[in-house]
Amino acid sequence: LDALGIDTWGVDYGLLDDAGHLLSDPVNYRDERTKGVMEKAFAVVPEEEIYRRTGLARLSFNTLYQLFADLRAGRLERASGFLMLPEYLMYRLCGARAQEYTNATTTGLVNAGTGEYDMELISRLGLPERLFGKLSMPGAALGEYEGVRVMLCATHDTASAVEGIPMAQDAPYISSGTWSLLGVKTPKPITDARSRAGNWSNEGGVGYNRYQKNIMGMWLINRLRDELCPKAPFAEVVGMAEESACAAVIDANDASLLAPESMKTAFDALAPGQLHAPGDYFKCAYRSLASGYAAALAELEADTGRRYDSLYIVGGGAKNAYLNRLTAEASGKRVAALPIEATALGNLKIQMEADK
Repeated sequence: LDALGIDTWGVDYGLLDDAGHLLSDPVNYRDERTKGVMEKAFAVVPEEEIYRRTGLARLSFNTLYQLFADLRAGRLERASGFLMLPEYLMYRLCGARAQEYTNATTTGLVNAGTGEYDMELISRLGLPERLFGKLSMPGAALGEYEGVRVMLCATHDTASAVEGIPMAQDAPYISSGTWSLLGVKTPKPITDARSRAGNWSNEGGVGYNRYQKNIMGMWLINRLRDELCPKAPFAEVVGMAEESACAAVIDANDASLLAPESMKTAFDALAPGQLHAPGDYFKCAYRSLASGYAAALAELEADTGRRYDSLYIVGGGAKNAYLNRLTAEASGKRVAALPIEATALGNLKIQMEADK
């Protein structure tokens, strides 16, 4: 083994004390401590300005709002350091701290123009400036762990996944897992009023911007399965959906679906009286995801002024031929489903290219 790099999902982090130890366990982004926090932050810096400065979608779990909740609760007073999860894991391996660009762009605190932490925004929000340093780019070497080099990949998993897609041409992608991240590479961030109204994110890529939207993804299917038929293989879940005659479609991005106590109850509220057998819930979920993908693709084409013929789907969700077919039918695009570990491939590719 010559080198290693770690990527994880975005937005979550650990706070460090003076000795470099965690002040407390990191908190999962679905935690409700950020409920109502966005509105309190907007009272300090208007939402329109935050978007214009950072280009990140308005999502309650963005690191900005998590940190703002920590600030209001007094949890930042003893914090001398701040690391996103993959940065913290690599720090524990090699003892070196770095704040990596692609993951930092998921925080809502990076300036879309400069590509660095927006210290003016951070100051106005009252966040401790000592927590935020200069950003490092993918490919940088950090140190060693038992003789193995520790290197920065694109530590946000979606950024690594996009690097791992063997695209024949530049085209939209869906990194399909717990979330479906739908986007396209652009030369620079797009932070106009139309993008803000559509809640599009601009996140860091390896030499490009990712103009991207969060769609709920396989989270819906997984939670429904946990409630309705926890022992059913996923092939059986798909079979139940295909056999159902249910025609219900809901907004797959409805806020009630983010972390409900019961996903079944949340679906019942969005499609009252239309869902009965387990297959109805699964079919509704799959059709709603495909509909959401198609709508997002139409928005993307309007916002970028480009027409796309193809859509690449990677990750675990790419294995679902039924959803891929629904997506092709709803969007009118040629779907290239690549059931590969795109994130791991992109992670490795960045490390290998840094060695050239």
